Amino acid sequence: MIDWVLGSKKQIQDYGTKLFILVIYAFMYSVALNIFWRNGNIYAGGITGISQIITTVLENITGQPIPIAIVYYVLNIPLFLLGWFVVDRKFVLFTVIGVTFASFAIEIMPVIQLTNDPIICAVFGGAISGYSLGLALKNGLSTGGMDIVLLSLRKLTGKSVGRISMIINGIIVLTAGFIFGWPHAFYSLLSIFVGAKATDLVYVKHKKVQVMIITQKPELVIEKLQEKLSRGITVIYHAKGAYQQKDQAILITVITRYEMEILKEIMKVIDPSAFVSVSQDVEILSDFKELEII
Repeated sequence: MIDWVLGSKKQIQDYGTKLFILVIYAFMYSVALNIFWRNGNIYAGGITGISQIITTVLENITGQPIPIAIVYYVLNIPLFLLGWFVVDRKFVLFTVIGVTFASFAIEIMPVIQLTNDPIICAVFGGAISGYSLGLALKNGLSTGGMDIVLLSLRKLTGKSVGRISMIINGIIVLTAGFIFGWPHAFYSLLSIFVGAKATDLVYVKHKKVQVMIITQKPELVIEKLQEKLSRGITVIYHAKGAYQQKDQAILITVITRYEMEILKEIMKVIDPSAFVSVSQDVEILSDFKELEII
């Protein structure tokens, strides 16, 4: 009973921390968009960049201001559904909350013109948005949109997240350059680059870690890991613990830091008594997905 109460209290505190981080993220992201990107005609990467392009085109056609927050939220709705069925439902739940907070902050944050210098707007907009994104990722949170797309495509295709991200953002930047002029594309590229570096200063989401799991339920753990993470796993059967002399299996896999929260949730549900060891700074010299059983 005491363990349950303490566990529930800790879970509530964790949820409270996550919600607080999402509020900070939403505020910082709205500053990057409304004070820097929009004033400098800078087009961000991901869903925000797509929202900016659609909003600009609609405003040019209708002559009426279009709320970018609404466009941003609407574009995220089908991605929520994709993440719900392909990625992880708890992951998507916090994503919905984060996107809702961000949309609300974008709507109420005034478009203040501190400067319209495109280089300043690109650098500061990228730095602020990148830092806020890194802060969210560091706390196991998704900020919506492209995060879900990247994880879903990685799971479906096996391609690296970085490669998919570069392709999608490249298409967005080229579209902005083709429609609105190539200087906008170059400044947008600068902002995306600065944002990526700022994110890396806080949290490198593609950093790989090696996980060793010692469990008495290897088949169940393997099935769930393959379902949720699609990672190769080396399995060593008939390992024996020195204390209890019970047969166990050792599972070895490599995942990204971004996937650690998913792995933790899997182990809590499937085998909370398993021993899990995580090694940082792993360098991969071969296929990142191949399955091997010893």
